[in-house]
Amino acid sequence: MLKKILIANRGEIALRITRACKALGIQTVGVYSDADKDLMHLRFVDEAVCIGPSTTSESYLNIPAIITAAEVTGADAIHPGYGFLSENAEFAEIVENSGFTFIGPRPEHIRLMGNKVSAIVAMKKAGVPTVPGCDHAVTPQNALAEAKEIGFPLIVKAASGGGGRGMRIVERVDTLLESVQAAQRDAEMWFGDDTVYMERFLQKPRHVEVQVLGDGNGHAIHLYDRDCSLQRRHQKVLEEAPAPDLPPEARANILEACVNACKLIQYRGAGTFEFLYEDGEFFFIEMNTRVQVEHPVTEMVTGIDIIEQQIRVAAGLGLELQQEDIEVRGHAIECRINAEDPQTFMPSAGKIEQYFVPGGAGVRVDSHLYAGYSIPPFYDSMIAKLIVHGKNRETAIARLRQALDEFVLTGIKTNIPLHKNVILQDKKFCETAMDIHYLEKHLLKPFVKEDK
Repeated sequence: MLKKILIANRGEIALRITRACKALGIQTVGVYSDADKDLMHLRFVDEAVCIGPSTTSESYLNIPAIITAAEVTGADAIHPGYGFLSENAEFAEIVENSGFTFIGPRPEHIRLMGNKVSAIVAMKKAGVPTVPGCDHAVTPQNALAEAKEIGFPLIVKAASGGGGRGMRIVERVDTLLESVQAAQRDAEMWFGDDTVYMERFLQKPRHVEVQVLGDGNGHAIHLYDRDCSLQRRHQKVLEEAPAPDLPPEARANILEACVNACKLIQYRGAGTFEFLYEDGEFFFIEMNTRVQVEHPVTEMVTGIDIIEQQIRVAAGLGLELQQEDIEVRGHAIECRINAEDPQTFMPSAGKIEQYFVPGGAGVRVDSHLYAGYSIPPFYDSMIAKLIVHGKNRETAIARLRQALDEFVLTGIKTNIPLHKNVILQDKKFCETAMDIHYLEKHLLKPFVKEDK
């Protein structure tokens, strides 16, 4: 087993990893920026190192500073969490070339899946269904010919993209070239790579994903599926596991395809295959080569600690779990709690005055908050995750309503009213999962004051 892990992240995921390490008897090193000296996990790690100023480029994205912190503290491994450097192949290579264990996939797999074009090619070879489209770069020169093959409406996407950036929906041929060029500019600005590709634009898909674990030597399993369809501007708001109302045969086929793909490339660690699901069909869109924000819902229904499994695989202990060991029990739902005005979505940094989290059977809160803590304005607005588990979806929803009623968080604005008064009051959502456009088109319009 690894002896000391440096956690190259902040906030709730840094605390989550710290707890997993403590449970395994592993020493921990926390890193922090000047603005983050009061983070909760820094109270529990064995050592803490300041790695730079508040700006992410000088701290959490500062590879030399992180490597130096690992060297001076004698760490033997680095866990990147999610976001920041977690899917940076260069960082993974530097970590391993510097003599540390990278708790994540091999750099070549991060690079393969980090480019959506190469990921689609790989998935086609592995027999994973993909959205009809082109599996190579689109330029103003070949865009028209490709569009005729795909048909309208279509969507132009950044090959190195994520988070909804670098995307353009094209409904008519006369806007095609303009959209391709605009997507290229966005892709270059956001990702330093102007490569774009095109695929069919699905009208009302759900967002369904599959959690996998691999040992890097050809053994892989799945931890079933999740639904993440409630989104605003391509950012997930609420997630649940398992995905509701999937036909058993379609579910079994896609789970098997994901596991086979992992075995084929000898994938190492935790990963998530993301799909659009429409009219009984799955279409691969990307693979995240890291732990997901929404991993707790999978942990709640399977009883598997995903962070622990990441660490065990990275330590060379293999993956002892077999597919027959994995069983789904009940239903789990996660609400992302953001520090933002619930009606304008503007960030709301500031000092936490009162903080009381709900409890009881089947209730979990992953957060780094505490009364008196001041949320800095420099980072992502997600400050907590409320996760509930019940014997079925109806029970989980009832438990979620109760937990949101108990949640006390004052001093800043949060999106708790959005979850409590809008999403959970919607009859259609409570009956079944909705498509990825449902939240914005049907629930937010009467609720928001201004959507900038």
